[in-house]
Amino acid sequence: MIHVIARVVALPEHQAQVEAELRTMVAATRQEPGNLCYDLFADLDGGAGFSLFETYADQAALEAHRDSAHFQAYRSRISGWLATPPEVQVLRALDQAQKPCA
Repeated sequence: MIHVIARVVALPEHQAQVEAELRTMVAATRQEPGNLCYDLFADLDGGAGFSLFETYADQAALEAHRDSAHFQAYRSRISGWLATPPEVQVLRALDQAQKPCA
């Protein structure tokens, strides 16, 4: 399995649009064959930051996600709405207590 933590920070005036686009991405990505988990989180303090916790069956599934039409459309639509470039960490589990999205 491959895990991803992705972080985006919207410009305050585009926070609602970024959240809407992320919610659309969540629905589409959860339907991908190799996606095991795709969860969206917002900053607890009400800020304009969002984090995605993702799990894919393998590298091919991650690449298929990145190549998908919905991911490409999302990236295109939010490009001018972010305060900073997205931060993405691709990880492998060393000690995972439970199955993803259990």
